[in-house]
Amino acid sequence: MIGLGLRQVQEALNRRADTCQREFVKLSEDLDALGRKMPEVGPDERPALRNEQNQLRSQQQELAAEINEWRDRGRLVLQQNSQSNLRNYLNSLLELEDPGVTAAVQHALFLLDAPEEELAKLADNPLERVQLTAAGRLLQRSRTEYDLRGTDPAPRRRAAIEFANRPSIAQDDALLAEIEGAIGDPDPLVREVAVLTAIQLHRFRALRVADLAVSHASVQRLAQLNDRSVIPVLIEIAEKPRTGYMEGEQGGQEMENSRSRLVALLRLIEWHTPDAKQAVHARLFDREDQIVRAAERALELFPGEWSGPLKSAAGAS
Repeated sequence: MIGLGLRQVQEALNRRADTCQREFVKLSEDLDALGRKMPEVGPDERPALRNEQNQLRSQQQELAAEINEWRDRGRLVLQQNSQSNLRNYLNSLLELEDPGVTAAVQHALFLLDAPEEELAKLADNPLERVQLTAAGRLLQRSRTEYDLRGTDPAPRRRAAIEFANRPSIAQDDALLAEIEGAIGDPDPLVREVAVLTAIQLHRFRALRVADLAVSHASVQRLAQLNDRSVIPVLIEIAEKPRTGYMEGEQGGQEMENSRSRLVALLRLIEWHTPDAKQAVHARLFDREDQIVRAAERALELFPGEWSGPLKSAAGAS
């Protein structure tokens, strides 16, 4: 029971870090806006803009230090090597006088001191036995685990791939819906994990599920996602012909995934990146005439360097 209380303290500390991180992201957006504005103003106005940029960078440095401090506090909650040290550490957190943290710490201290009878009553409380799904556990990790909340995106990619490769996970519609529901989460790192995981789940369906209706629906969803991490998956789909079945009037009929491959190819054209162009060029030698024609037309319309999304793709989500 005390373990649950300590996790709640850790979550409260991480939420404070998340709040600071959102402020950090907002400052980054403000800095980007000032950088775009700089070439548009006259020489007399530039010193004021530079001063504003310096102030924002200074605020970012302070926020970065504060974020690290809250994360460190969260890690230390589960690293105390004795009950005495734990009690002292929890009491030191009370001195922060943060309302959200204080409530969680007071609850943990209560559990630490509660008699066995009281703990037994709490254990019988169904509210204390909330069962998370596999997707819920992944999203919870993205809110609390140090590795998943760092600046390096590699651990988040690994977590997404490992989750999608677990047996039967990718074919569970409820888990997929739960992951996609987190794409709008206010926490940017939770959003990132949700997007990366959704991409991997749809990749599995697009490339391995025999029912081509299910597979095609996932390809269409991948085409809607406005995240560059989807580009390698679209390339993989476009370059891999495969057969499956689709229900028709006479039952299941064997078909090829050319329709899905065309959707992936057209979205790659909209992404308009160098690797997308290379993938489109490779389709000039495809066995499907429709895909060859689409590739030829794209390269005729855009013969130069591909350096970023076309305007028509900007609204995808």
